[in-house]
Amino acid sequence: MVPNGIRRNWAAGKPVVNGWLSIACPFTAEIMAAQGYDSLTIDLQHGLVGYEAAATMLQAMRASGVTPMARVPWLDPADIMKALDAGAYGVICPMISTAEEAERLVSYMRYPPRGVRSFGPTRANFSAGADYGQQADSELLCFAMIETAEALANVEAIASTPGLDGLYIGPADLTLGLTGRKYPTGFDREEPEMVKAIQSVLKAAHKAGIRGGLHCGAPAYAAKAVGWGFDLVTISNDVRLLAGAAGASVAAVRKAMGESVDGQASAPAKGGY
Repeated sequence: MVPNGIRRNWAAGKPVVNGWLSIACPFTAEIMAAQGYDSLTIDLQHGLVGYEAAATMLQAMRASGVTPMARVPWLDPADIMKALDAGAYGVICPMISTAEEAERLVSYMRYPPRGVRSFGPTRANFSAGADYGQQADSELLCFAMIETAEALANVEAIASTPGLDGLYIGPADLTLGLTGRKYPTGFDREEPEMVKAIQSVLKAAHKAGIRGGLHCGAPAYAAKAVGWGFDLVTISNDVRLLAGAAGASVAAVRKAMGESVDGQASAPAKGGY
């Protein structure tokens, strides 16, 4: 079986830089895969991606050598098993709030006797290797998302679940779960109570001997999270990157032409209109 690149990074003591795919397009996935990420995650929960499109995106990423993962819609065995059969090397599952839910998640990802996964790696048997059935349990990664007040209260029990590889923090939902509408929604939390909560999840993961992952919006915040000890950081997603680059490009040309940018008139560049 083709080795899991994320596990290789960790074995070498290196953090993992993860990208995020929300656009249902194999070409977009192929472009993102060529940009130097260690791994890319297809978002089947909030992204505009269905199963068939996800399969083509996994195919498009294969040539780059980037490690593919999927964030599944929910704790559902069919969604989890199909994502793995299509070739995902890891699953990030949202809204895991109890140890019992974490146990179910692990069971859906592992073949008997370690779990209840049904055998039928339709694409993975080709993309990962003919020995997939013998090696998958030790190569694939299982992440439980910590996003609720209940999950934070149960975080040590969740982290201690046998077979779980990591805790992945969804900071936007975790902030809503802990503080309601006290703060604006978003990823890169700076509020002391939220920073404390995020770091407590990482501490629980490492105490249990598993990994910690964090969803970030900006590169600088991702680098800061690595400094805290996070083993995997996600930087933005394809939607935000496209919007940001397009917006910056349009703003730059309008500024060069002397047009108003964000309500401020700009002097035309030398040689301009």
